[in-house]
Amino acid sequence: MYFNVRVYGLLTTDTKEILISDEKVLNVSFTKFPGGGLEYGEGLIDALKREFMEECQLEIDIVRHIYTTDFYEKSSFNDSQIISIYYQVQAKSPILFDIKTSPFDFSKEKQQEKMEVFRFMPIDSLQEADLTFKTDKMAWHQFRELIL
Repeated sequence: MYFNVRVYGLLTTDTKEILISDEKVLNVSFTKFPGGGLEYGEGLIDALKREFMEECQLEIDIVRHIYTTDFYEKSSFNDSQIISIYYQVQAKSPILFDIKTSPFDFSKEKQQEKMEVFRFMPIDSLQEADLTFKTDKMAWHQFRELIL
C-alpha cells in the first residue's frame, strides 16, 4: 500500500467556461479536471505547471487552493491511496491546443493505451455527475461554493 499524490487545475475563461479532460486508459473512459501525478522531488505547484505544459502546452498561474482530499480514496488503477489537491488556475499564454465540443471525441487521435482530449463546458452547465471521480466531484462542489 502506498500513497499516490495528484494535483489538478480548474482553468476558467473570461466567458465563464471551465476546462475538463476526457480520457481513456486501458479501455476505461473517464472525465476529470486536467492534471496528474506528483513526481519524486517535485512540489505541488511545479507539478501542476508541468502537467499543464505536458498535456496542454499551456503556461498557467495559480489563483488559489480549492480542495484537498479529506477521505479515503483507492485508486481505480492500482492499490494506492489517492490524495488529490485542486487549485484554480489561469492561463498565462493563449490557449492553442485542440478543443473538442463532444465528450470523448477521440476521432482524430492516434489509438494508444492512453488518450486524452479537452473541452470547455459552461460553468453553469457542469454538474458533479459529469465528472467521473469522487475527488473531482468534491472539488467542483467546493469551487461552486466559492464562486456563487
